Amino acid sequence: MPEADKEGERYQADKPQAAPGFFLKGSHQLDWGMKNRLARTFNPASGRTVMLAIDHGYIQGPTTGLERVDLSIVPLLPHCDALFCTRGILRSVIPADSTKPMVLRASGGASILKDLSNEQIAMDMEDAVRLNAAGVGVQIYIGSDYETQTIHNMTRLVDAGLRFGIPVMGITAVGKDMKRDAQYFRLACRIIAELGAQYVKTYYVEDGFETVTASCPVPIVMAGGKKLPELDALTMAYNAVSQGAAGVDMGRNIFQSDAPKAMIAAVNAVVHQNAKPKDALEIYKTLKPKG
Repeated sequence: MPEADKEGERYQADKPQAAPGFFLKGSHQLDWGMKNRLARTFNPASGRTVMLAIDHGYIQGPTTGLERVDLSIVPLLPHCDALFCTRGILRSVIPADSTKPMVLRASGGASILKDLSNEQIAMDMEDAVRLNAAGVGVQIYIGSDYETQTIHNMTRLVDAGLRFGIPVMGITAVGKDMKRDAQYFRLACRIIAELGAQYVKTYYVEDGFETVTASCPVPIVMAGGKKLPELDALTMAYNAVSQGAAGVDMGRNIFQSDAPKAMIAAVNAVVHQNAKPKDALEIYKTLKPKG
């Protein structure tokens, strides 16, 4: 086995990666259909996205805030750039006259009662085409016992996505025994990008996140994670996009908020307008009484 090189240090985060002819880094040489789907998911004016993640039920059932997707999430659709959901929720709840791009959870197979990393491909890419999906998302567990299996899940989906023009979002999944730091996320995100994912969803870390985004040659969207106080969630989103993220894929910090519409408006202000966290919080407070 060859000896591993020392991790690099020359990230040059102050020098954006060139993307001639298209607004998303690493995407300028993709096929037209895939670029079109990416341009629906990411706002071409800002180069960023506010994805609303509601796929939690695929492992943990009726999550708080998602007990009734028809009542809690459908009213939020006009306010997000894209929805990240399962095909079951899409077919059963999401109105077919919605023009929002849908990114579909494509991996699964384990619940919170088992080892979550033991996932398989859970939907065929032809079904994503049938559902007019703008992309699919797949979990990758770098460092877990099922690392190779989950990587192969992703690469098979990437191959199918290239045939059909469907982008794949690789998701860095962190097991309970893994350290959440920039070194781990640099490793995971780079592996996911090297093996073909068109964009990556990962967690924010306070120390060195700009090296994660700089060393990943495709766009990164920030995972929202657990529910935080509104100012903390807005600050995390602001820091992430300021340090190179191409937006957020946020769920619980929106749909578990006391005022989800107000919160997603505040997140939009941060992501698309570079609003400072305290200014975005004022937007939230102003809109909160209106429900």
